[in-house]
Amino acid sequence: MAIGERLRFLRSLRGMTQKYLGMKIGFTENTADVRMTQYESGARTPKEKMIKDFATVLEVSPLALTIPDIDSYLGLAHTLFALEDLYGLKTSETNGEVCLRLDKSKGRNAEEMLKFFTAWRQEAAKLESGEITEDEYNKWRYRYPEFDTTQKWTKVPSQELSDYLVEQIKE
Repeated sequence: MAIGERLRFLRSLRGMTQKYLGMKIGFTENTADVRMTQYESGARTPKEKMIKDFATVLEVSPLALTIPDIDSYLGLAHTLFALEDLYGLKTSETNGEVCLRLDKSKGRNAEEMLKFFTAWRQEAAKLESGEITEDEYNKWRYRYPEFDTTQKWTKVPSQELSDYLVEQIKE
């Protein structure tokens, strides 16, 4: 997840305009909204100090803004929080165990995540039943969605090929 997406999400969550947030971290009134647009769109990447400034103003951990390092518990926690924000991932309890579930009210994002979770569960069930080997399961996981058979995935042609085909059709 790109830092720009997190900036936009958290800024909106706080009810701030781009101009307001930009000015709070030190941009001039004339450039604040333009600079924020650049960061939120990914045209520019903030340096570490600026990330800390954004985090201070947005009242979040800098880990909540950056692409988290899931090799640490804190990084993983903030990754899960971001999945809650964007895809409706929620915690619940079933039979005394903490479980993750999707909140379908999050709309299309939650629906897409549910498709992924369903495919993942189907492959895990195949592994558990002995229908596939651990190597086959890992191949599915590490190269997802290449070997996913639950959904139809298409490759999009390159822009050059698309332009060429359009030109050929016109002629």
